[in-house]
Amino acid sequence: MRAYLAIKYHPDNQNRELIQNIAAGLEQAGFETVCIARDVEQWGQIHFTPAELMQRSFAEIEASDVVVVELTEKGVGVGIEAGYAYAKGLPIITIARKGADISATLQGISQKLFLYDDTDELLRFLQTLAIG
Repeated sequence: MRAYLAIKYHPDNQNRELIQNIAAGLEQAGFETVCIARDVEQWGQIHFTPAELMQRSFAEIEASDVVVVELTEKGVGVGIEAGYAYAKGLPIITIARKGADISATLQGISQKLFLYDDTDELLRFLQTLAIG
């Protein structure tokens, strides 16, 4: 099974550790993971036009079995990715730090919603998604 990670990206990769932790947790649960910032843009080493980036994102979503949306920090692109996954019939799992503003619409399309206090709590949740 393949999990696409939708998360707000920053040019300075300020949330790189979070991305790596989520990917590692999903991989320990048996998922292959894909994240645009890590795998396609290679942490900012490769640049695309916005249109190219969205096309690549859509292709990666279509090649996935589930989309994990990390919404501690909102981003328009994350919403587009979630909506696209929903339109394609893919399950959506939304995760965010407690206190994050999760819209009713994202809650409505998510199969699971998990709010966490710290990385350890998040990693324990990701283990509940284990496949096999």
